[in-house]
Amino acid sequence: MAKVTLVFAVLLIALGLAGYLGTGSQHPTALIPTWFGLALGVFGLLAMNPSPGRRKLFMHINVTIGLLGFLGGGFAAIQGTMHSHSIGAAPDMTALASKLTMAALMLVYVILCVRSFITARRKGVV
Repeated sequence: MAKVTLVFAVLLIALGLAGYLGTGSQHPTALIPTWFGLALGVFGLLAMNPSPGRRKLFMHINVTIGLLGFLGGGFAAIQGTMHSHSIGAAPDMTALASKLTMAALMLVYVILCVRSFITARRKGVV
């Protein structure tokens, strides 16, 4: 699962950089997925530890980061859309797409982690 974490880390870093560069480097908040990706990457590398206890610890940290990223991205998308509608403006579609993409990536990642944890528990690998 640590290798899958690194794939998601790269995807989030690419998403953040694409959002930032795609907006003409004017909105540093577009880099938020990059920071989540870097955190996943660091703890994903640490999860490649041969010690089962350390691997379990770092993967639980990663799934927590994933859950926070899903909740944060989802709530930010809803909040941005609601705010745009309250002032009578159209929502920024680039920002909305980035937030929804981050939320979707993180949701898929959390689901994969939970399935992996359940499988490990059933096999007695805990």
